[in-house]
Amino acid sequence: MTFDLGKTAPNVVTEGRLRSLMAEGFNAEVICTSSATRKAAVWYGKWVIRGVSQDGSSERLLVLSRASADKDEVQIREFKTANGLISFLSDLGCSHANIPLKEGGRSTHTLQPSEAD
Repeated sequence: MTFDLGKTAPNVVTEGRLRSLMAEGFNAEVICTSSATRKAAVWYGKWVIRGVSQDGSSERLLVLSRASADKDEVQIREFKTANGLISFLSDLGCSHANIPLKEGGRSTHTLQPSEAD
């Protein structure tokens, strides 16, 4: 049996679908859920990403695409290092990364027309 996140949890999105939505004009909003601290040259914190339509009428939280032990449970994709978050944003096609370092901070990433291709 295939698990369909779109039918079960309409306010979530997987990485592949987020990539498609961004190409259609959605933004990736990075939200800091735990303030960052630096150890040596690495910043540690907790961040999540939401896909948000340009008019703000649709929001979808990024979740893991792999199945969990409990098929009915979706897991929020959480980034624990700034390096991991930057790598993910780069893989989405973003040419820059603006990372909030304080809990509750938010930043928006939009693909430029040349980046969406």
